[in-house]
Amino acid sequence: MKPVDIARLHTLGAPSLSPDGARAVLAVTRPDLEEDAYLGSLWTVPTDGSAPARRLTRGQRDASPLFSPDGRWIAFLRPDEDRRPQIHVLPSDGGEPWRITGHPLGAGAFTWSPDSTRLAYNARVPEEGRYVDGTPDKEPPRRLTALKYRLDDFGFTNDRRQQVFVSAPVDPAGEAGEPVQVTVGDTDHGRPLWTPDGTGLVFDAALHATRDTDLVRDLWVCAPEAGAEPRRITRGDLGARAAALADDGATVYFLADELGPDLSDFVGRVTGLWSVPLDGTEPPRRLTGTEDPRMVQTPRVTDEGVLVTGENRGAVELYRVTPGGVRSVVHGGHVQVTSFDHAGGVTVVASSGERDSGELYAVTGDGPRRLTSFGDPELDPVAVTELTARTVDGTEVHGWVAVPEGEGPHPVVLMIHGGPFAQYGWQLFDETQVYAAAGYAVVYCNPRGSSGYGQEHGRAVIGSVGAVTSTDVLALLDEALTDERLDASRVGVMGGSHGGFMTTWIAAHHGDRFRAAISERAVNAIDSFHGSSDIGPYFPEPLYGPPETWAKESPLSHADRIDRPFLIIHSEQDWRCPVEQAQRLFVSLKRRGHETEMLLFPGEGHELSRTGLPSHRVARFEAILEWWARHL
Repeated sequence: MKPVDIARLHTLGAPSLSPDGARAVLAVTRPDLEEDAYLGSLWTVPTDGSAPARRLTRGQRDASPLFSPDGRWIAFLRPDEDRRPQIHVLPSDGGEPWRITGHPLGAGAFTWSPDSTRLAYNARVPEEGRYVDGTPDKEPPRRLTALKYRLDDFGFTNDRRQQVFVSAPVDPAGEAGEPVQVTVGDTDHGRPLWTPDGTGLVFDAALHATRDTDLVRDLWVCAPEAGAEPRRITRGDLGARAAALADDGATVYFLADELGPDLSDFVGRVTGLWSVPLDGTEPPRRLTGTEDPRMVQTPRVTDEGVLVTGENRGAVELYRVTPGGVRSVVHGGHVQVTSFDHAGGVTVVASSGERDSGELYAVTGDGPRRLTSFGDPELDPVAVTELTARTVDGTEVHGWVAVPEGEGPHPVVLMIHGGPFAQYGWQLFDETQVYAAAGYAVVYCNPRGSSGYGQEHGRAVIGSVGAVTSTDVLALLDEALTDERLDASRVGVMGGSHGGFMTTWIAAHHGDRFRAAISERAVNAIDSFHGSSDIGPYFPEPLYGPPETWAKESPLSHADRIDRPFLIIHSEQDWRCPVEQAQRLFVSLKRRGHETEMLLFPGEGHELSRTGLPSHRVARFEAILEWWARHL
């Protein structure tokens, strides 16, 4: 796989099933290097496997399809002439779609009313005179009064809050009527969900007085009308989101994080599946434990239990959880379930694996049945082998190694993921494939601090992030280097975000193990990160400890010990790990006369390597390969 081959990979959106379960519709998106954009359209496929998938829409940027409860309509998002997503509706039996929203900043997540006549959805409401005339530099100054005022890869939120709207009745023969704005207030409201009787909307929001200094989000319910007074369902002590309702409307199932006594300690906490009565008469009840898989997608209620996905040792599996909390695997193993749906007794999953970037499957009692063939048949990925190691204290470290073709010995790249509460997994990973195809053995793992291995594992790095994580990743590297096909004298280390933090840390503390390093979008100095990052006011103390320990825990404090060639990659619009984090490290190394370079990408945020412009993703890969060719 070459850098330009990212155009041969695709992404599947969330599938939507017709009410009888006979048909699925989903969006398929690919990077397009000529357009330098991500292009996609809607596809449909019968779930009995009787016919191949066929393209449903002619749009180039269609996404998020959803069948109406009566099966007559499919709502989806399509950009308007200003490339802002608006909700469109398409007759499910064929025909031309029409637009039903026209918000100046576009529309977002939506759900159908039970009678299939209206949609409840999210849309951002800009302050007057902002975001509408294409001249942002001439807008008036922003007056900031709260800590939560911006978000990476998005921008400022304080002057365009996300509200809940209800559309006019769907009418293909007439003009779209005016929507009703249901919510107001200086906070963002989450995806609305109709109650089964159509008289209420359930959504998540932080409406409490201390929302700027804690991480609490509650579930609320209100009537689908302007000026409706919301009623709180949860109890003000969880980070709640992603609600689903039982068929009778009596119970709400949702995902939530516990937040500790100060309501802001989220680090390494395993997201659970919870339930609560819609009437709020009982407190929420946790159905999955803190050492169970971390639940990651909106649940779906079925007659047999609640379907929900979870991270488990590098996999993302689909589970069924009973109201009593009994969990079973519906679709698991070496898979990455990215989305799913259930209707008419049929369950479908969009799932990728070690050799493909995603297909749609019908899950049956006899196992999964593949329904689509979107993958490039000529793409032949390098095989990845599972690997485990143990540290001196007996901690198991789980990871993988990809070895290129040929006898070797091959130079080695040690990759470290971000988070830290995230995971590498069983997937066709473009990073692994590009480096392995270029001749490098790639070693990567889920050290302590990673998700997918329980809360104790996830919180084990608190207060000693660099030391604990480096112990684990170096243990797996040592295990990998017992393979004579790997060259222990030619090893590089790289990582992004938390992985960039660890790259700088390891280069300073264990530099003798490596020939060179690449640190991307890193946290390097905790003190300035605290004030400059969009999550800075809440992130450092739960992970790195009190302010008096930040200097010791910051990789920048140890940069004078780095004696290996060092490449820094960062995005100019990164608000998660702001560019000053890269600049401070660059100046520190450069002032010493050290061999260092910095590659800055304009217009990109923290997610450059995953969702940045396709041309920038290719340029990033080419720069990395050139650096490794020069030093390994």
